[in-house]
Amino acid sequence: MANATKAADAGEGTVQIGRRSLVYFQVGDRNGPLVIHNHGGPSSRLEAKVFAPHALRLGLRFVCVDRPGQGKSDAQEDRTFASWAADLQTLADALEADRFAVTGWSEGGPWALAAAAYLDPARLVHVTSIAGGSYGAFGANWAARDMSQVDAMGGFLALHFRPGFQLMYDLVDIAATRFPEQYKKGLLKASCPADLEVLADEEVLNTIVESGRECFRQGAEGLVTDARMLYQAWPFDVTAIRRPVHLWQGSADTPYAVNKPLGERMPGAVWHEVADGGHFIASSHAAEILSIVANDLAATV
Repeated sequence: MANATKAADAGEGTVQIGRRSLVYFQVGDRNGPLVIHNHGGPSSRLEAKVFAPHALRLGLRFVCVDRPGQGKSDAQEDRTFASWAADLQTLADALEADRFAVTGWSEGGPWALAAAAYLDPARLVHVTSIAGGSYGAFGANWAARDMSQVDAMGGFLALHFRPGFQLMYDLVDIAATRFPEQYKKGLLKASCPADLEVLADEEVLNTIVESGRECFRQGAEGLVTDARMLYQAWPFDVTAIRRPVHLWQGSADTPYAVNKPLGERMPGAVWHEVADGGHFIASSHAAEILSIVANDLAATV
């Protein structure tokens, strides 16, 4: 892609795409094969820290990028799934990676699936979605009846009453940025036993809270735009994705109801179910997840 430059300092870097900038945080081996990670929501580039020790051990260059309007990345008008896939490829170009992998966690999962749909598998050699928010995979808010009451209500507001959806995230913004200890307590209160075990690690818990706070550096608008797109009917057909796509899902996690059908109906899906696992399998099973990524990247050399 034209007009893309790179700059990095102490793990953080910027890629310029026209007049927009994307800011990323990288961990692991700077000289290793590239993995581009799509953070959840609310979250940010700092989510890379969750994967840092495993990326380093496996020799991976693990890069997490703020999506438009979140963290430090500039907002973008008329965003699409295809345009974000193009941004991921531009980032790979700027980081001089001929081949690369894409991963996504939670609300980042659908953006990884978009990469699988739109990018050439000769370059994009691995795709993983971890507990993805696949709310629009088979139509607008298609699985509302199988989701938690909060997620179903969020989907309704996203599609039918944007001011209410905006207010919902404005309140999360206030909690995360002004009352981080209360935000932390709320996160723990909403967690299942498996997730509480993961979050008992203070370093992991603090990283999740820090990443969530950073999401709102520019306010809630970027996250609102991002999340609304997930609830709308997706413009790409997941049933046409035949290349391998790894789907990781904890059986005790809310997105199970939306991702199990995805695993059954997407021809290239490779299903990884974690018995009694929660939403934070991205942390508890990071070693297994990234080992598969590393193997696929090594197989292309």
